[in-house]
Amino acid sequence: MALFAIADLHLSFGVNKPMDVFPGWENYTEHIEKNWRATVTPGDSVVIAGDVSWAMSLEELVPDFRFLESLPGKKFIIKGNHDYWWSTIAKMNRFLNREGFSTISFIHNNASIAEGVGVCGSRGWFKGSGDNCKILLREAGRLETSIAAAEREGMVPVVFLHYPPLHTNAICTEITDVLLRHKVQRCFYGHLHGRAAAGAFEGKWNGIRFRLIACDHTGFTPVLVENT
Repeated sequence: MALFAIADLHLSFGVNKPMDVFPGWENYTEHIEKNWRATVTPGDSVVIAGDVSWAMSLEELVPDFRFLESLPGKKFIIKGNHDYWWSTIAKMNRFLNREGFSTISFIHNNASIAEGVGVCGSRGWFKGSGDNCKILLREAGRLETSIAAAEREGMVPVVFLHYPPLHTNAICTEITDVLLRHKVQRCFYGHLHGRAAAGAFEGKWNGIRFRLIACDHTGFTPVLVENT
């Protein structure tokens, strides 16, 4: 069994907003499905770190989640900045139950155990994308809550964010301070595409290894996080 991660699927089966209009995204849903099936087995787990769907409501989300449900493995979903369908955790869990989506769950002020590690995270925030202190502090608090939940279960926390905590020479200290305080060693993030991805920080910083997992950056293929 293995744990994988990917971000920024930007599915749009229920709304008319396909990503195929952008260079490099042609036939992207076909690539996602083909590569996912070639990589992930039914016993594996996949974290999707935000921007899952262009849907504006849970009703519009149904075709996209049907697509995800059809793919192998368990899926843990974290909120992205374009996930406008996101609601309260109670409403989203009722939605999953009502539609019979049994392989999908959410990481939101909580953590899950997968392949021997604690899957933690939040949407995150980055000052360069809008300096809203309240949002930033709220996301840092949600991240801390998530990591603490994994630690209470005796799990080593692996963090998944949507926004990058580091980018070129900029650091979102409110987020990185949480990672450092809890001695997190691995952090995966999405959000960056095209020219922005060229400035992504990938590598080790203060003992934490960072990796960009936006799907166009990974060849529309989930990347391996943990193999047991």
